[in-house]
Amino acid sequence: MNRNNNKKLTPNAQKLRREMTKEERHLWYDFLKQLPITFHRQKVIGNYIVDFYCADARLVIELDGSQHFEEEGIASDQERDRTLSALGLRVLRYSNLDVNRNFRGVCEDILRHLR
Repeated sequence: MNRNNNKKLTPNAQKLRREMTKEERHLWYDFLKQLPITFHRQKVIGNYIVDFYCADARLVIELDGSQHFEEEGIASDQERDRTLSALGLRVLRYSNLDVNRNFRGVCEDILRHLR
């Protein structure tokens, strides 16, 4: 998968890793990082930077802020999900509100998809 990644996105991905949202930090440090399976943060896949990626499970996790629920954001996410699905990846989306209000439920859902 690596050879088709847009290398121009790498500096932005590195910046996003340093400047994760509080919801991304919460999911990363309080759950994903502790799992026995490797996840990557802000991973470049094709022409996208995904929030979290697990190569072994072929799984992408996206955390969506308010902009993702506006018309333009919804259309953009649908196109992104189609492209990632065409690469054989499963995309899980959770709102920041989900992470803040139902963290345990989000974690349990991720575990279900890893099995």
